[in-house]
Amino acid sequence: MDRSTASHPATAREIILEIVRNMREGLEPLHYSTLAPAIYDVYLHPEDMERLRGIVPRIVDEARRALDSETEALNKASLGERLKIARRSEPKITPPEGGWQIRIHENTDDEVSPGDIVIYSELAMPAKAELGAGSMTKRIATRRMSGAQMPADVSTALPGSAPPAPADPAGAFAILEYDDPSGHKSFAVTKDEIVVGRGGRDYWTDLKLDTLPDVSREHFRLRRDAASGQFFLKDLSRLGTTINGEKAPCSVDHEGGDKRDLNVEVPLPDRARIGLAGVIFLDFRTTANG
Repeated sequence: MDRSTASHPATAREIILEIVRNMREGLEPLHYSTLAPAIYDVYLHPEDMERLRGIVPRIVDEARRALDSETEALNKASLGERLKIARRSEPKITPPEGGWQIRIHENTDDEVSPGDIVIYSELAMPAKAELGAGSMTKRIATRRMSGAQMPADVSTALPGSAPPAPADPAGAFAILEYDDPSGHKSFAVTKDEIVVGRGGRDYWTDLKLDTLPDVSREHFRLRRDAASGQFFLKDLSRLGTTINGEKAPCSVDHEGGDKRDLNVEVPLPDRARIGLAGVIFLDFRTTANG
């Protein structure tokens, strides 16, 4: 059946139930306690977001109450039986010290449909204040595609320092280093122009990032002037790009429903920290070849 035919708007109750399901699937048993995800980022189709925008605070409030109730129910003697993972009693769930943090966003992904609910949750806050700069113990993603529940995608990244960087690859003009749910990554820029983003159908990217939907499928473009070796950055995103904390001007006019490239780019220092929508950060540096 075609998705457009089968899809239906997401209701407030379905969103709350998906948050509770995400919590259950993200539980992490320790020896004396079981940790539950503390932070929930919920992404809705723009039509669903517009329809529910006025009651988002109520949804968040009732989702917190539902998480409290589910935690209490799971802690009643037979957590292992309730989860069907063990017969013996499991350690009780410890609610997050700072309370449940729930944020509801508009999903800017072009491939989503009304009714799609995507939830990313974290067991712990990043190690540093800057979101995306620290290591998360675990990231749990659940997805409801227009009414159908999809399996959870669980990515784990253990905290700790990154391994020593290898020598720069031959022919690389610059290096981009970053962390995603699977660990520390390094990308060699060997072309005079590359596109960075989440990629996807009909969206070509040289560097495809595994990150939140806040990051555009084509988020920014890097161009190297062959004569001078100078790099330039062009922001193509909806939610912005920063260079060393300063917002780069957007090169795309999104008004009127049509995209129009204004061809605006800014020079990039030899070393720079590039932020994508505030959720992932790339450390850029030129090499001797640059």
